[in-house]
Amino acid sequence: MTSIIGNAAAQAAFMAAMRGGSLHHAWLIAGPQGVGKASFARSAAMRMLADAADPGAGPDAGSTGFEVPEGNRTRSLMEAGSHPDFRVLARLPKDPEKPDQDLARSITIAQVRTLQPLFATTPSMSLRRVVVIDAIDDLERGGANALLKNLEEPPAGTIFLLVSHAPGRLLPTIRSRCRLLRFEALSDGEVATAIRTLQPDADEGEVAALVRASDGAPGRALRYAGLDIAAIDDAIAAIAQDGDRDNGRRLKLAKALGLKAAQPRYEAFLDRAPAFIADAARTRSGPALRSALDAHAAARDLAGAAIGLSLDAQATVFEMAGIVATLRQ
Repeated sequence: MTSIIGNAAAQAAFMAAMRGGSLHHAWLIAGPQGVGKASFARSAAMRMLADAADPGAGPDAGSTGFEVPEGNRTRSLMEAGSHPDFRVLARLPKDPEKPDQDLARSITIAQVRTLQPLFATTPSMSLRRVVVIDAIDDLERGGANALLKNLEEPPAGTIFLLVSHAPGRLLPTIRSRCRLLRFEALSDGEVATAIRTLQPDADEGEVAALVRASDGAPGRALRYAGLDIAAIDDAIAAIAQDGDRDNGRRLKLAKALGLKAAQPRYEAFLDRAPAFIADAARTRSGPALRSALDAHAAARDLAGAAIGLSLDAQATVFEMAGIVATLRQ
């Protein structure tokens, strides 16, 4: 398991709580999506469980890292998905036989209830147990109420790590029972380091393009890896600059992204066009700002409907590019 890049202050705060014996039973790990919150939660869980199983093997006093050495029993069990004192609740695949495809819309109350038999027994390998929920934002209302009972009366030795991209939307009663650990967007240098670590074959041109598209979130950038995101961004920028009066750029882009084989790039375009418009709006004022805000609302609505309603890809790209073209002043 690689070290978590960025958010050193948050990592140090959690490590200090671990060392100081003041580890709260529930942590709300909040911040933008794609900045490493879930990876941190799993790393912290591994460190806690490894230390509890072998207290003498903890990190040095000056260390802020959460790495657990290869060959460690806790690490081996967690990587195999068989550690008896570790659970992750996340959205499940709609079709169990196709785990890499569509996920359910929420984490269900039934999934939360699967924790109860675990809590009815003592931890197996130490006095510690860890539950990660990724993301707590995805928990359906009934599940949130069921979880609240565990947060109000936490089982002995259990630590809850709740990943959240939008903590303001959570039940206040859940937020009030958690200690907040805030994660922030990463710097461009940190994002570049993360990309080079996770995509070692990416050339510097692609790294630079992914950094520009990341908005400080390596997870967002990695969704675009291998899709020549720079070409998509350049095409969007060219249409915004000249307005594409003869529709030539829009037609070319629609034909290129409308092919079935281009589905990943088509979806990337649906992400990037509204983001480009939002960036443009930040530099405007007066009527030009109003025009950009209207364009952003239209682009966001179109992108949201395109996949869910299976809209024709070529027609959608052409329409979206037309919205981008209205940015020309």
